[in-house]
Amino acid sequence: MSNYSIASISNISREQLSSQILSSESAPHLPSNLAIIDVRDSDHIGGHIRGSTHVPSSQLDYRLPELVRLLKGKETVVFHCALSQQRGPAAALRYLREKERLGGDGSKREEDVVEESREGKNDARNEEQEAAQKVVVLEGGFTKWQEKYGEDKRLTEAYQKDIWEFGY
Repeated sequence: MSNYSIASISNISREQLSSQILSSESAPHLPSNLAIIDVRDSDHIGGHIRGSTHVPSSQLDYRLPELVRLLKGKETVVFHCALSQQRGPAAALRYLREKERLGGDGSKREEDVVEESREGKNDARNEEQEAAQKVVVLEGGFTKWQEKYGEDKRLTEAYQKDIWEFGY
């Protein structure tokens, strides 16, 4: 049984996220402590947040262990889809549960975690990392993001206004 539920995942507003990106010394690139995971499928066309990683929700199941390892050192991981009502929050939840299953950093097998749990061992490093990484969902998803930042080339790449001008 997992310690995570949809209720344990908070949101980040488009303003908060854009501020984090633009305040970085590496702007317009993502700060090294931030990852944005875009889980849109065929609706990925028409633009994306600069520096985001596209992991279609249809590929998420088999890419989760890889994601846990790749995002190991990130302080904040932001998930989103078009509206962030279903795929984005579900992906964030699945990521948290996979991270928990793998022992926090993706380096342990499930059997190792179960065995350590039985023996009462406590890996403080993994617990510290799990607590340190904040997993959030972009409020309103890319649809809301593009309304304000679609044409801002510092924040959005490959934006096609004609696709978005009449809404999602």
